[in-house]
Amino acid sequence: MLKKILPIHEILSTKKMKRISSAFLVFASVTAFAAAVPKKLVLGGEKGWDEVKSMEGIARVKGSGRFGYETLQLVTSTQEINDDTDLLLTFDDASVRDAIGHYEVVSCNLSHTNDAVRGRGAALSRGVEKGVTLKGDKNSLFGSNGMVGSFKIEFWLCPSLAESGETVFSWRSSLNSSVYSKYQMITASFSSNRLEWKFNNIFSGYEKDEIILSGKSMTVPKKWSRHTLSFDQDSGALEYCVDGRTECIKFITETGHENGAVCEPFVGVAAKVEICPQYSGKIDNFRIDRGISARASFDSCVPGKTGNERFKVDGGYFVSKFIPVSHSAVLDSIQAEMKVPSQTDVKFYVRAGDDCFAWDDNTPMWHEVAPGDKITGVQGLYFQLRGELLPDGGGANSPKLTEVVLNYTEQDDPLPPFTVFAEPGNGCVTLSWSNSVDDSAGGYYVYYGNRPGEYLGVAAFEGPSPVNAGNKTSLTLNGLKNGTIYYFAVSAYSKVDSRICGELSKEVFARPSARLTVK
Repeated sequence: MLKKILPIHEILSTKKMKRISSAFLVFASVTAFAAAVPKKLVLGGEKGWDEVKSMEGIARVKGSGRFGYETLQLVTSTQEINDDTDLLLTFDDASVRDAIGHYEVVSCNLSHTNDAVRGRGAALSRGVEKGVTLKGDKNSLFGSNGMVGSFKIEFWLCPSLAESGETVFSWRSSLNSSVYSKYQMITASFSSNRLEWKFNNIFSGYEKDEIILSGKSMTVPKKWSRHTLSFDQDSGALEYCVDGRTECIKFITETGHENGAVCEPFVGVAAKVEICPQYSGKIDNFRIDRGISARASFDSCVPGKTGNERFKVDGGYFVSKFIPVSHSAVLDSIQAEMKVPSQTDVKFYVRAGDDCFAWDDNTPMWHEVAPGDKITGVQGLYFQLRGELLPDGGGANSPKLTEVVLNYTEQDDPLPPFTVFAEPGNGCVTLSWSNSVDDSAGGYYVYYGNRPGEYLGVAAFEGPSPVNAGNKTSLTLNGLKNGTIYYFAVSAYSKVDSRICGELSKEVFARPSARLTVK
């Protein structure tokens, strides 16, 4: 883009000329210096984390940072998605949906609330109408029929009253064969302030048609608690845990003991799943897992272990969008507003370059940096930030990142030459100019064209406008048409980057002629 042409009296009034000493204005003998302009970019903070391009294992949590700002922190174990996740409702947004895509929301009468135990939001059920009704596809646990294998159902509850009869989960179907038809049901309902699970005709070959797992701990109204129901197809253990502690365990085997042959769970006709069909209170992060990963997490319910791994133990990361700066800039340091509990950590990486569209995961190279430390070698027209959040070994605590500030310096535009002369010749014009008073100037561009202020010339042998004259103070443009008037201007460019180009000088003109010879 061409810079606006300023008359000399306007140039002298610009903020750059304020840096030039009065001695130069009188004697034109002192060199001025182009200032490097300190600037900063803020990610997070008051504006939130919309500048994040991608993240894994990270959640945006509203109101949890300093001044009530949004933070980045590790997802909880109930938010983590893997190949065996069958259903995940995070309730982070007003629109309830399955993050996996296996289940369609048929109806929803829940309200969104920011008062969540995990993530950005939770759901509020008022107990008047059915909460959420879901219909699974053929790849889902409750949308198909046949043997189930290992599975886990998990959610967080904050009941208003926990009255007897209130139901949090319900699935009702039938198991049909050529010989018989059996009613099937899985429910989780409150009884005497304790959550009670019931299974009817789910496990093939088990001596009892109905299995009941009752909690021992009373559910405290208006207090969050984590509820986990799991089945291990290897051992036959059907186990109910609250906050990682075993409340009830039964071995669904032919002997009813740990070493017996396992009675496999079967589901019959595909049927809808109801969540909070008759419940007053809040619910958060409802999920269903099946397969090996469900068994891998059973340690969270082993007696004697705390088990309540709140956060993803292998950590998570985020990557910012490409952050443009107006000139080639040098990243000096970063600052971070964060809370880092004992044994947790936050690591930062930065990179910079000019053509962000050619970047991949590893090019340009990432540089690990620490808040407050001096950064060297990171320069370009675009910046990018990557952060890694790491929990403690037990997954009990996560760091919280509220804000990151990128401090950088930007080279100011070098001043143009104050004097420019044009001497016509035979098919050519020789331009000469004074040196820029900025010691940041690395060279000069010569602009030319046939109309005042329009430097679109292409006729010169030296190339189309603008022509890079290098670090010289004169240039002859050859191949111009005699008798045609040409207009010229000169700008200085930065020694840091030739693309950092300053304002244009005053305009001069000349008309080549066959009778003229350049001296």
